Formats: sequence, C-alpha cells, structure tokens
Amino acid sequence: MKNFVEAGKSITVPAPAGGTVSGKMVIIGSLFGIASVTAAETVPVALQTEGVFAYPKTAALAVAVGDKLYYDATNDVLNKTASGNKLVGVAVEAAADAAATVNVKLGAPAF
Repeated sequence: MKNFVEAGKSITVPAPAGGTVSGKMVIIGSLFGIASVTAAETVPVALQTEGVFAYPKTAALAVAVGDKLYYDATNDVLNKTASGNKLVGVAVEAAADAAATVNVKLGAPAF
C-alpha cells in the first residue's frame, strides 16, 4: 500500500536530552521504548516499542501475570503505581517480591 511507512516494532528517533543507554527505557513525550544502543543526545537511536523485556522492578513488589506495569523514571524501575508514572505494558510472567526483574510486554493494555 502506498501509505505504509514501517512496521513500528522499532522506531528510530533522535536520542533525547542526556542520551540513551542500551537496554534502558526511553520516554519522549507519549512515545516509549527500550533503547537498542547507547547514544548521545540527538544521535539517531532505535527504540524497541514492542516485545517482551526483562526489566528491573521495585524491590519487595510481587507481580502477577496480567498486572499493568508503570515506569518510575526517577528510580528506573517498573512498578504497579499509576500515580506519577507512565503505563508501559503488562507482566507476562509472575515475579516474586524478591525478584530483581519482571518480564514486561511493552504496549499499554487497552483496559
């Protein structure tokens, strides 16, 4: 089709202020994804906007399959707290409170 641009699983954007670190969450306005490489500010970087990623979570937090996960940019972790954080996906595997990471499917659930 004539108007197709790209699949959108990976979006290339200029790295935001402060640059990016490979494997870390990047938030630019309402766009979010996992940086594919470490890049300096304004350098083009691919953000993985779809897929399942293991990402650090808040300590002493149990997560169940299907829980909505929010990104706490201050602490660079995922949690279940909506207030002040950005909804980035849903847990696809349970994580005990002692676990350091949780597997998250990027993309905010519709409900």
